[in-house]
Amino acid sequence: MNSAFATTGTTVTVTAPSRLHLGFLDLNGGVGRRFGSIGLAISGPRTRLSMAFASQTHIGGLESERVCRYVETMRDVLDVSHAYDVRVDEAIPRHAGLGSGTRLALAVAAGMRRLHGLPLDLRGDAIRLGRGARSGAGIGLFERGGLVVDGGRGTTPVPAPVISRLPFPDRWRVLLVLDLHRQGVHGTDETSAFAHLPPASDADASYLCRVLVMKLLPAVAEADLPAFGSAVAAMQERLGDYFASAQGGRRFVSSHVAAALDLLQRAGAVGIGQSSWGPTGYAFAPTAEAAGQMLEAARSRLAGDSVDILICKGLNGGADIIAHAPADAPPS
Repeated sequence: MNSAFATTGTTVTVTAPSRLHLGFLDLNGGVGRRFGSIGLAISGPRTRLSMAFASQTHIGGLESERVCRYVETMRDVLDVSHAYDVRVDEAIPRHAGLGSGTRLALAVAAGMRRLHGLPLDLRGDAIRLGRGARSGAGIGLFERGGLVVDGGRGTTPVPAPVISRLPFPDRWRVLLVLDLHRQGVHGTDETSAFAHLPPASDADASYLCRVLVMKLLPAVAEADLPAFGSAVAAMQERLGDYFASAQGGRRFVSSHVAAALDLLQRAGAVGIGQSSWGPTGYAFAPTAEAAGQMLEAARSRLAGDSVDILICKGLNGGADIIAHAPADAPPS
């Protein structure tokens, strides 16, 4: 992440990758911390915005309403009265399980801090902008990318700390399955869903933590895709069964995504799962060539236009925060 301060007249661009949420670790909370999550930064889709000082504030492009709220909040946080020209040219789909809200909020906060020559405060700004209530993985991925694990929320109102970060193997590919016609649970519905879920057991938390430490993380460290895929699938099966009561009795909120994932698995993909509340699903392939073959095999048997399948890769760097001098600033 580029951390040099901007100079007067510059335009700052912030590009932030999507994140996959591979699962929670402890929904019981009996040892004093709850949730704990696993996240992976991926190459697409992404959020990209540009901002500069202006004579009056103008918010253009995608997600303008949310950006306006974040700008106003950060103006109060930084105690500044400047006006800004902000444009969002790319945005991660909302409520798809890809971390769109956290990426957009932190991109705005990081861009404004860079313009004012201030150091980043990702954890603090996440809370100020209403992000990171359950998972700290998204904040860690914005900062450093890779595959991260957070240690769960404690009793204080701060984001869960990142306790592990590993580089994701460059050769591996992610097959991302997007439902084009529905969104995942979010907002007050998400809060209500958590409140009505059955009590989580100590046994489930113990199992998930064991699979993470003794199988998933070593598999990433040794670039062992079969072991990684097996670990992800095992965790997703356990979590899918737990969340099924809030997802129409299914492990996957979208039947179209589930069908596409089944086809990908039949074609050789591993690590089948749903990111957060979905509806986005994912699977993993050993190489770009193998991912392309799996994609074509699945597409040849998919009916209709309910899903889109993208081939992505893991990203081992955080968000790009770049200051452009007036002469080379990108066009607005």
